[in-house]
Amino acid sequence: MTIKELLGRKIKNLRIKNGLTQSQLSDMIGISQRSLSGIEIGKNFLTAETLEKILVSLNIEIDELFCLKHLNDCSVLKKELIEKISKEQNEQKIRNIYKVVEVLLSD
Repeated sequence: MTIKELLGRKIKNLRIKNGLTQSQLSDMIGISQRSLSGIEIGKNFLTAETLEKILVSLNIEIDELFCLKHLNDCSVLKKELIEKISKEQNEQKIRNIYKVVEVLLSD
């Protein structure tokens, strides 16, 4: 997945989390709904000015917007988790990770 696609997906998720439609957000930041749609699907890249307006409109800091790693494909995330856990030497950390995973995956 490209950076444009990851960033677009994150903007879309944050827009939805804030209860905004594409039309509402595009009005707030002064671009067309079509342009915003292109950004959200990773077709268009946003300008620095549009980026700043999105940050203000969604009431977020830039580091929150660029925290994208969790949007990777699940197969990539699973592989990275397995690699990280297999390298971990601290037994208590491994036990804590296990507890967290158990809680998250329990029915």
